[in-house]
Amino acid sequence: MPNRSKPKEEDWFKALEAELDREASSIREDVVELNRKKAEINREALQDFWRIWLRFNRSNIHFSIQPEYSEFLRFTEFPDGWQLKEDFRFSSLNSIELTDRTSEEGRMGDRLRLFYYTLEGKNYLRLTFEYFEGEHYYKYSGWKRLFGQYVLYDVSISAFNATKFHEILADVVKAWFESHLRRSRDSFLEHLKVHYPAGTPYSE
Repeated sequence: MPNRSKPKEEDWFKALEAELDREASSIREDVVELNRKKAEINREALQDFWRIWLRFNRSNIHFSIQPEYSEFLRFTEFPDGWQLKEDFRFSSLNSIELTDRTSEEGRMGDRLRLFYYTLEGKNYLRLTFEYFEGEHYYKYSGWKRLFGQYVLYDVSISAFNATKFHEILADVVKAWFESHLRRSRDSFLEHLKVHYPAGTPYSE
């Protein structure tokens, strides 16, 4: 007797293949949109962080920035004559950090940090201020630096609002800058405590 099951099996696989093609196409579109949005946010954030770096530097307050500024900036005259490198892959960044290098008042390592994370299949962005609290000795790993943190902004990437982001940056940077001028780190941390929720402490 002729085998009549083969056409049915082929129809089943064709249906599956069509479904897989649709799924692959949908995922590609999601990845393209995610990269587009990350590139847009990171371009803005890198410029914001660099302008903050410049303003503090003019007052002899020294910060470092990650990624290194030479990776994403081109200079006609350092540090004020700058522009973004258009060939830099802004979408590839998953973290941007601006770190205080001041040794007084325990400020060394205080940092403004923007990073991305995924929760239950959804992509988020978080802006934190992380501050040095001291050191602790662990039996198996030795001395570790302890950091507390405040969560300044935490939204899904699709819900990112540039105006809100800049309002928060302005508030935090103003208080941070003023605390340096007044030599009062505690007043800055108190400002953060009053206005922003505390995040989970960590060590490194």
